[in-house]
Amino acid sequence: MGRCFNTTGACNPQLHYMVDLRERLREIRKLVDAGEYFTINRARQYGKTTTIKALADYLKNDYVVISLDFQMIGNEEFENAHIFSTTFASYFLRTIRNRRRPILGLRDEILDKLDYASVQDPLFSLGKLFLILSELCDTAEKPVVLIIDEADSATNNQVFLDFLAQLRAYYLNREIMPAFQSVILAGVYDVKNISRKLRPDEEHRMNSPWNIAADFKVEMSFSQTGIAGMLKEYEADHKTGMDIDGMAGLIYDYTAGYPFLVSRICKLMDEDVAESGSFPDKAAVWTKDGFLAAVKLLLTEKNTLFESLIGKLHDYPGLRQMVYAILFAGVKIVYNPDEQWIDIAMMFGFAKKSGGNVEIANRIFEVRLYNYFLATAEAQSSEIFRAAVQSKPQFIQDGHLDMKLVLQKFVEHFDSIYSGNAEEFNEEEGRRRFLLYLRPIINGTGNYYIEAETRNSRRMDIVVDYHGEQFIIELKVWRGNAYHERGEKQLSDYLDYFHLKKGYMLSYNFNVNKEIGIREIQLGDRILIEAVI
Repeated sequence: MGRCFNTTGACNPQLHYMVDLRERLREIRKLVDAGEYFTINRARQYGKTTTIKALADYLKNDYVVISLDFQMIGNEEFENAHIFSTTFASYFLRTIRNRRRPILGLRDEILDKLDYASVQDPLFSLGKLFLILSELCDTAEKPVVLIIDEADSATNNQVFLDFLAQLRAYYLNREIMPAFQSVILAGVYDVKNISRKLRPDEEHRMNSPWNIAADFKVEMSFSQTGIAGMLKEYEADHKTGMDIDGMAGLIYDYTAGYPFLVSRICKLMDEDVAESGSFPDKAAVWTKDGFLAAVKLLLTEKNTLFESLIGKLHDYPGLRQMVYAILFAGVKIVYNPDEQWIDIAMMFGFAKKSGGNVEIANRIFEVRLYNYFLATAEAQSSEIFRAAVQSKPQFIQDGHLDMKLVLQKFVEHFDSIYSGNAEEFNEEEGRRRFLLYLRPIINGTGNYYIEAETRNSRRMDIVVDYHGEQFIIELKVWRGNAYHERGEKQLSDYLDYFHLKKGYMLSYNFNVNKEIGIREIQLGDRILIEAVI
């Protein structure tokens, strides 16, 4: 059986198509060689486990690498220091003496000593555990590296803080007390800031003993070049004739290199979109249309990443409010690492820092979040949503979307429904209501996304893909003729970028003497269809 794209568990280059991790591993090794202790903290399904498994193999010729997973230790084992210490020792020894892949380079008599002490000594605890671990490091054939995956699963336990304190003490005194060459903790939460793992039902210590950790600045996202390398391996096996660089660019544009999203889109194209509907074979699917079909599937499926993403909005109302303000109000939030919700948004992978501001991390997350907010019971019971559902058949003719008619009917429905409530209307509501109207029309067939650089208090550009056709719609608030003319020029330039001859503008005009309706404007060799509300 050939290789496949993997989105469940760690990737194996013998079994899965993977982005080349060698440059990432070289950068991490520099920290290990320097004797640093550090944390690899990234959002869920960001490739942490794949990276540390590859790192263990990468380091094995020069180090004794012991890789553990704290998910293998249950909550009850953190009840007190004695229980934890004996459990840790047992797991540590099982890992080293694994029959399938034993770890070599450690003295058997010291391992036996640890085994005996952890089983026979009723007072065995963290102090005695670390004395033997120190002796093990001292007598090992090569420097010892300890890797702990899912380390943050234990951060609500005092004994874990005490465990970190022991690691810190030996790190600070390693000139006289042998210690691990390097300790790497992997997880979502940075244990340097344990107080960030907020829990309303209990208090947390504000400081972590893991303040010795070096900053981890290694890029964990996939680059466009890295994605292209993975696709090149796939193409060598399947010979689809795809434009490798172009496809890698599309995938990167939508995912910003988020590892799970990259692999999931590729997997959907390879296994679900191919040989279905309009895509009879793999050659047909590795095109822009096949890619968009996979994106449509991704945005409508339930998976563990999206469940975690949406779950965090329910857990943290402040995060939810911030995300809503970015998406619908176009609020520019200046990046401040000391602001709680920004910190949490970055940690969970919702957001990224761009040009000093906070932005949603990628287009896939952005559209999924828009859909989440637009899918509430309140939104779908609104009159504008129902009007779109009832009118949908007239907008689609022979598989083509009539965007001019969509805008025309939106103006009519909007004026009919909201004309008496103008004083309550603002830009945020205008955007929300148009997206509420648009979504059921293209749902199931088309995709849309927002150009992030245009999402502000004055302007928002929506890009709609429908059956291979693209539509650019600029939403804006009327702020005078000069500003309006600049908007027309911006939209014309934007059409150049997408190689389109027709663009659309939806203007919200609060002037008393405004002229409601739709008109066509000739801009050189382009046509602008403008709707005014």
